[in-house]
Amino acid sequence: MAKVTTVNIPGKKVFLVGTAHVSDESVNLVRETIERETPDAVAVELCKQRHQSLMNEKKWDETEINEVIKSGKTYLFLIQLLLANFQRRIGDKVHVKPGAEMKKAVDIARKKRIKVELVDRDVKTTLKRAFSRMSLVEKAKLLYDFTVGVLEGEEVDKELIEKLKKKDVLSEMLDELGKEIPSVKKVLVDERDEYIALRLREIKEDRIVAVVGAGHVEGIKRNLKKNAGNTKKRLERLGKFVEKKSLAKYLPWIVPLAFIAVMLAGFLTHDVSFTWNMILKWFLVQGTLSALGATLALAHPVTIVATFIAAPFAVLHPFIAVGWISALVELKMRKPKVRDFKGLMKLNGVGDYWKNRVTRIFLILMLANLGGTISTLVVLPYLALHI
Repeated sequence: MAKVTTVNIPGKKVFLVGTAHVSDESVNLVRETIERETPDAVAVELCKQRHQSLMNEKKWDETEINEVIKSGKTYLFLIQLLLANFQRRIGDKVHVKPGAEMKKAVDIARKKRIKVELVDRDVKTTLKRAFSRMSLVEKAKLLYDFTVGVLEGEEVDKELIEKLKKKDVLSEMLDELGKEIPSVKKVLVDERDEYIALRLREIKEDRIVAVVGAGHVEGIKRNLKKNAGNTKKRLERLGKFVEKKSLAKYLPWIVPLAFIAVMLAGFLTHDVSFTWNMILKWFLVQGTLSALGATLALAHPVTIVATFIAAPFAVLHPFIAVGWISALVELKMRKPKVRDFKGLMKLNGVGDYWKNRVTRIFLILMLANLGGTISTLVVLPYLALHI
């Protein structure tokens, strides 16, 4: 277990408590440190959203599912679930609920009327910044590594638990991923180390106990000892996500324009009958492969039919994905039950993601979209080559 690290900076003293997030020792260390140091403020490695979720045990509902579907951030939702369930599995082994040391820090501070500071960057901002720097291949690899490595390949044994007592779960996983995807580590670890250090500098109180993941201690310490500079400006830069201006915003128009161009070429070089034959092939291939994706996700029969019908049209719309339609139909046909929402934190294997009605909705969305993408890459070149 990491020891408490004391950092002296002008005007204040910071006690960095490095925790493993799922260790009973971490909970005890947090309590002992606050009791011993009697701080003026307790800082925790949480943002507002994660704090609310931890303290209020936030419940999911259909509204939130709709928001995730419409925002197009399904992959982020699934990755967060994968990570949360990995932490929960380790917590089950050591009989400690993930985030227990953070909750303990907040509870003690409130009882003692000590100021509580949330010093981590907003999780949505962090994920957006991370994914904006990653290529499509890196995103696919990240999802694959989380799915296969976390759910299937990584056994929760004594050796792993001992390793995680020295680093938090996220940092341990990112150390491995960082070797192949450096952009992930830079945003999720290095940037957050700097952000947390800057937030600690902002706190007005003199004595601060900061409860953070053990993997962040050295980085935060290093940043605290740096020249402060313009703290407010640096925090502003790290704390927001600015979409890069690029040609990417025009990409959704490529498929519709390519489809029109191919159909027009077919009509001009042949006749109406030939063009209708091309359109029929487009509908059949698009509908079949998209519906196949929904079928593989064990969608409701009505969802599969709706996917088949909607796919040829949705692919041609620059701002609608066939998977969105499939997911919303599935949500209508099979409303998640209370046990499904509760089960989001009890997913132990890949099969559980197909059995749970909430996660199955997102699998349907992803696989239907994948089917639509594959069919577009196949059928458009085929039609163009056979004009």
